[in-house]
Amino acid sequence: MSAGTAPLLELRGITKAFPGVQALKRGELELRAGEIHALVGENGAGKSTLIKVLSGAQPPDSGTIRLGGQPVRIRTPHEGRQLGIAVIYQEFNLVPTLTVRENVFLGQEPGRQGWLSPAAERRELAALMTRLGLELPSEALCRDLSVAEQQLVEIARALRQQARVLVMDEPTAALSDREVDRLFALVRDLRRQGLGIVYVSHRLDEIFSLCDRATIMRDGEHVATRPLTELDRRTLIELMVGRKMDAEYPKRSVVRGEPRLVVRGLSRGTAVRDVSFDVHRGEVLGLAGLVGAGRTEVARLLFGADRADAGTVTLDQRPLSLRSPRTAIAGGLCLLTEDRKHQGLVLNHSVRENFGLPNLGHFSRWGFLGGAAELSAFQRQVDHLHVRVSGPHQRAGTLSGGNQQKVVLAKWLEANTEVLIFDEPTRGVDVGAKFEIYQLINDLAAAGKAILMISSDLPEVLGMSDRILVMREGRITGELSPASGATQADVLRLATHSDERP
Repeated sequence: MSAGTAPLLELRGITKAFPGVQALKRGELELRAGEIHALVGENGAGKSTLIKVLSGAQPPDSGTIRLGGQPVRIRTPHEGRQLGIAVIYQEFNLVPTLTVRENVFLGQEPGRQGWLSPAAERRELAALMTRLGLELPSEALCRDLSVAEQQLVEIARALRQQARVLVMDEPTAALSDREVDRLFALVRDLRRQGLGIVYVSHRLDEIFSLCDRATIMRDGEHVATRPLTELDRRTLIELMVGRKMDAEYPKRSVVRGEPRLVVRGLSRGTAVRDVSFDVHRGEVLGLAGLVGAGRTEVARLLFGADRADAGTVTLDQRPLSLRSPRTAIAGGLCLLTEDRKHQGLVLNHSVRENFGLPNLGHFSRWGFLGGAAELSAFQRQVDHLHVRVSGPHQRAGTLSGGNQQKVVLAKWLEANTEVLIFDEPTRGVDVGAKFEIYQLINDLAAAGKAILMISSDLPEVLGMSDRILVMREGRITGELSPASGATQADVLRLATHSDERP
């Protein structure tokens, strides 16, 4: 930005309080035209509230907003859109039963004397798609599109509304690597066209790859705004969490014991083909591979969510019959699913009720639930895992991603599980909570548990695993042992070439 040129957008001294919570104490953001600006911080740092103030979804209690150097008041999302501010949330605001064209023009359809003009819409949409370098069928229903395609419809709609500021909230959470690359190319092109883009993500690799500057928030306050060229990964994390980080992945020294979980010849159709492996006492065994490699399918077979066509599973030399999740739990296995919101928690129920679900037999006597015993156990696990909850009656859906994951973990720890299967354990979790979850995994291994960890985050699987198995097309293609000597290139080689061995 040249001297004397006003920023495209400025938020200064923004405060916002809700009953019992000071969500923003001093929100600050300065965005330049032609810039991709990262907004980062732990869950609860105030990022979402700042975005809601910017979009007009929440009025600020105090502070100023300037757009193009001029003070503005944004009292509703409609006023925000009129000013050229568009927000693309994780949960898209599309009407599934309408077409691409109808969603792009919804509420601003061109026409004459009260008559709509679909032909004019198609011409304008074609020009817009050319500008974006996209090919989307204009008459396809949005419910039939992939997540990545729906996201592109949101971007097209924002540009149709003459957006100057585009806010993207966790835009890659549900995208494949190829879709992420395509999105990044589009975002960089929008930067060249002069848009100011606010990019919110927990994925720090994306931040350093894509963004020009970063604004860091902590506890509702602006901490710093820095060019990414002046930051490294550790410094950024330390600014976010407010403490020194000796290592992103906590070290541990656990002597690997005897095999506990022994899997032989596990198969289901073409998704899982003759998979065999051991997980030892005190070991974190990583399971890596590209999307569709069969990792989650293995986890579901072990947990009894799907029936295997063939194979045997033993725990401590005791054969397990994994006919259902109930029998898996009784046998000593648990699964922290990759989709905790739909498969790991009942979001409309309280955290205490979620905690008790797999432990009803433990807390019941003669068919009656012992509320005092359940509450005592719940509080013990909450204290042990440092779960941030207002109380046992707080709804699980209101917790941050990291605290939701801890509630899932709490219920399995209370069930005294011996084998823990973590499927994408830190997806959607901020860096501070990630470190706590990593430490918990290490503590469980130190206590003699057997850990199977599935992750698409290669630095994570390399940093946390003792050994790594790599899958491709339903088969294990190789083992990297010890994991400390492996690289991302080693994992990718095995993930893409099934005929190679380390």
